[in-house]
Amino acid sequence: MIRNLAVVMAFALLFTVQASAQQDPQLTQWFNDPAAFNIGAAGETELTHVNAWYRNQWMGVNGAPVTTMLNLHTKVDFVPGALGVQLYQDEIGQESNTMVKLGYAYHLSPLSNGAHVGIGLNVSLFSKSFDANWIAVDGVANDPAIPDGGASGTSTDVDFGIFMRKGKEYYAGISATHLAEVQMSSLSIVPTRHYYFMGGYNYPLSGDDLVLRSNVLAKTDLNATAIDLNVNVLYNDFVWGGLSYRHGDAIAPMAGIQHSVSKKEGITESTQVFKLGYSFDATTSELRTYSTGSHELFLSYCFKFITTPVINKYANPRFL
Repeated sequence: MIRNLAVVMAFALLFTVQASAQQDPQLTQWFNDPAAFNIGAAGETELTHVNAWYRNQWMGVNGAPVTTMLNLHTKVDFVPGALGVQLYQDEIGQESNTMVKLGYAYHLSPLSNGAHVGIGLNVSLFSKSFDANWIAVDGVANDPAIPDGGASGTSTDVDFGIFMRKGKEYYAGISATHLAEVQMSSLSIVPTRHYYFMGGYNYPLSGDDLVLRSNVLAKTDLNATAIDLNVNVLYNDFVWGGLSYRHGDAIAPMAGIQHSVSKKEGITESTQVFKLGYSFDATTSELRTYSTGSHELFLSYCFKFITTPVINKYANPRFL
């Protein structure tokens, strides 16, 4: 298993160069819900997942990215798999990006080692707009290549992902976004295809009371690449804390809590899981001169409610 994860990491490292730009949103706590970047992970548990992120990147820099994402996914009874919905808003300078994704993940039969595999596809609607409040040393009025008015455009696109997890032991996945690379209407902009490689392994330090969790995410458009390395410790399935490292960008301490509630009353049964996480990206690039860092908040509510119908039985008293 460790060898398999090492292969995933090594393959990602083949593309390593310092990241200089971003199109898809940047999230430090991505590992709390791998389905955010890999639709194949949708419905990997029996619970319905409602997960949200808010990220304020590079505090102190005018026009720095501000990202809000909502990701929902759940298993359904009428197909052998799960459905997912994702919405995100990304503000960068005078540019605004909005994405809506509808996805489906098909779950294969468990492998011989007990691992579960999901293969998923997203269909998305991508909208981009910008205004023309340019700030330039030489001015922009005499440059015909720079638009003097705002503009907007939309495009449809497709994502694909394959995800494998074996219980609480390990997971691995590969996915791609903007596969169709459809030019946006009214704009001479083509969304760039992005590739993601992820993996993780949990190592019990003291049974289930103390678990060391490691995660890696490599993302690339084949021109620039960023790799997130994360290690955190979960105590008593309640509180966790750790550290992430993104080469050439940031070191991010983080912490969070999670709480599970299970009830069974009469014919009803329920499971609910609440999660809260916070991370702070301490900037290590040249932007550290201008930025105090990046703040990110993660909220999650996972649930399942079951009602067992009452079966009425009738008998003829003559035959009692």
